[in-house]
Amino acid sequence: MARTLAALPKAELHIHVEGTLEPDLAFEIAQRNGISLPYRSPDELRDAYDFVDLQSFLDVYFVAGGALRTPRDFHDLAWAYLERAHRDAVAHVELFFDPQAHLARGIALDEIVGGLSAALAEARETWDMSGSLIACFLRDRPAADAMAVLEEIIELDSPDIVGVGLDSTEVGYPPALFRDVFARAFEAGLHRVSHAGEEAPHTYIVEALDALRIERVDHGVRAIDSPELIERLARDGVALTMCPLSNKRLHVTPDLRDHPIRALVDQGVKVTINSDDPSYFGGYIADNYAAVREVLGLTDDEAAQFARTSIDVSFAPPVRKAQLHALVDGWLADEG
Repeated sequence: MARTLAALPKAELHIHVEGTLEPDLAFEIAQRNGISLPYRSPDELRDAYDFVDLQSFLDVYFVAGGALRTPRDFHDLAWAYLERAHRDAVAHVELFFDPQAHLARGIALDEIVGGLSAALAEARETWDMSGSLIACFLRDRPAADAMAVLEEIIELDSPDIVGVGLDSTEVGYPPALFRDVFARAFEAGLHRVSHAGEEAPHTYIVEALDALRIERVDHGVRAIDSPELIERLARDGVALTMCPLSNKRLHVTPDLRDHPIRALVDQGVKVTINSDDPSYFGGYIADNYAAVREVLGLTDDEAAQFARTSIDVSFAPPVRKAQLHALVDGWLADEG
């Protein structure tokens, strides 16, 4: 009998905290803050999750996220995700957040980060779950805005913020627009990741590698279109943080049987399994592992290798990585 994937210790490296906002919590927070959402109930909000592409998702995503106003809100949002992640045996998380979306509503960076950091601290104390934050820039906003936010991040000097990323609307906003922003992040000692090759072509991945000097590619589905890029990713050990159920829901790969995850792994590319925006896409991380198992016939050893890869390509310190690998060893050894 296959071991339970929800018990497999793993790291989650592609998870947007705003994308974990479940409808019930969105309404609870909105009511607490005296905010009216353009939906009559949590069920009506949930019914709006009929996405045809990335932009149709983002339109709902930013409306629901508008309920978040206080450090308590950001704490409660992150804590709800961390509780759920703990049930899926997530032992390390690198949590994306979109500071620009909240700064534009007049919320101070230290309040956003303070709430998220408080939840991470509780998770460390409660479950020994390690974690950090990655601040993502919205690529459909000017690079100058991203640079201003980056300077705020550097000045804040939060030990929990370990890196920066690039997300939101992809097509028409190539990575090179943010070359100077990521150069400044590199100078400041921050890790760098970027969404690329989700809806845009594989050339966006190449550009992100060259112009932004990223260490991981978020999504990277279209890498499968370029043998030269696959060879480069495998040779340089650049990992793809893939999100199968997200790709299915946004019609990137409508049929998971066509998902390139196995073909990429078979060609030596490091790939991790993640949930992206699980509230909206109907699947947290163990659900994504289970979907890959069902469609691709994932064995226990292969599932464990995905988990090991997620540990290896995380930004956790070496001592923590060794601890996490020991947890995976224990899962494999468990015959029950």
